[in-house]
Amino acid sequence: LILCVRTPKVKTDVVLTFVGDDKPGLVESVSRIISDHEGNWLESRLSQLAGKFAGIIRVSVDESRAATLIESLQRLRAVGLSVVSERAGVMATVVPKRRQTLTLLGLDHPGIVRDVSHALAARQINVLELNTNITRAAMTGEPMFEAEATIEYPADIDLPEFEAHLAAISREIGVDVELVDND
Repeated sequence: LILCVRTPKVKTDVVLTFVGDDKPGLVESVSRIISDHEGNWLESRLSQLAGKFAGIIRVSVDESRAATLIESLQRLRAVGLSVVSERAGVMATVVPKRRQTLTLLGLDHPGIVRDVSHALAARQINVLELNTNITRAAMTGEPMFEAEATIEYPADIDLPEFEAHLAAISREIGVDVELVDND
């Protein structure tokens, strides 16, 4: 009697970011390399900005293939794509958290992201995702800065104090800030 025991394959997550001149085939080039290394494309955010194509991707791959995947992704420089790859770290102990969406709208001017992110960081509030855009005001055509962020913070935070601080920043820098529950 011969027993064949298979050892389970250990998976690891690799997070990669890339940027290059926008052109057809960039996503296909990245996805082909991931597939060639039997990786699984889990999550991504990809976008075209100012003629550049940029993205961040989370891939799950067998631990034994991670190094060669990362090495192969570096070869994309030959097609004009800069890639930075990092193995994901171990997740920290889970602490009860809340998530909310923070929206912001106001006349565009330098420092908006700095001021709001400072208020968040000072209260140990983590920005999980941030999307910003410039639009034009309907009546005047002036540039308007709009942002939407998913934020996460400890469940025991003094939320009324935080909201009052955001309201003060809103008045100070002339933007409308709103928090919306994700629960």
